[in-house]
Amino acid sequence: MLARRAILLLALTACRPAAEPASAPPSAEPAGAPPPSAAPAPSWQAIVDDPARPAEERALDPGRKPVELLEFLDLRPGTRVADLGAGFGYTTFLLSRAVGPDGVVYAHNNTYARERFLEPKWTERLATPEFRNVVRADREFDDPLPPEATDLDLVINVLFYHDTFWFGTDRARMNQAVFAALRPGGAYVIVDHSAVAGAGGSEAKTLHRVEESTVRAEVEQAGFTLAGSAEFLRNPADTRDWNAAPFAAAERRGTADRFVLKFVKPAG
Repeated sequence: MLARRAILLLALTACRPAAEPASAPPSAEPAGAPPPSAAPAPSWQAIVDDPARPAEERALDPGRKPVELLEFLDLRPGTRVADLGAGFGYTTFLLSRAVGPDGVVYAHNNTYARERFLEPKWTERLATPEFRNVVRADREFDDPLPPEATDLDLVINVLFYHDTFWFGTDRARMNQAVFAALRPGGAYVIVDHSAVAGAGGSEAKTLHRVEESTVRAEVEQAGFTLAGSAEFLRNPADTRDWNAAPFAAAERRGTADRFVLKFVKPAG
């Protein structure tokens, strides 16, 4: 009898449907993250230590914290990026190395900056082998990117957003142009000197600062979503009442309180 019961139990077990495997939860891709197929990130410290970087740029590193910036951007080889207000190319070089030979960097400068400060040094640098994946974009801030700059993974503006106030830039148009150039999920990162609460952009020309909340409001108006911020350039001791332009306060350069904001173009 016991043997017959055992045989019956085995038969019933064999006929029972197998349990379906538990489905894995969907992976949550961080806002502004690179596409899932992107290559691994390069060594940020190796980029900063690249001997091709000019000595005058290395001297700015303690105040600019390039390793922390690259970590925050988290770029991958092969990505497409733009540097608005590239200046002499401090950030452009970092981006160029991060995206590698298969990526591209659109390096933007407006007429005022080029004619008053940058030439001929800017043109000379663009001709160097280190900038072979850099595309020159000589355009005004109102419409900063050429038509071929589409499906970008990142647009960054380092310490130039405040200048658009006294340039008389149509910033709504500028931010909408950046929005259009980015791929869904692409990031718009802005770094700038902090102004005191309530200043808005009124101190852009006198102190080279802009209020963080003003930047956020303008960028979100263009359709972006704030995805994150970083504290590595913060300085709570900054009184925010002195001119943060490099030519005005050389002994204080790199000590102004600065905000770092990452906005994302929504995927939907």
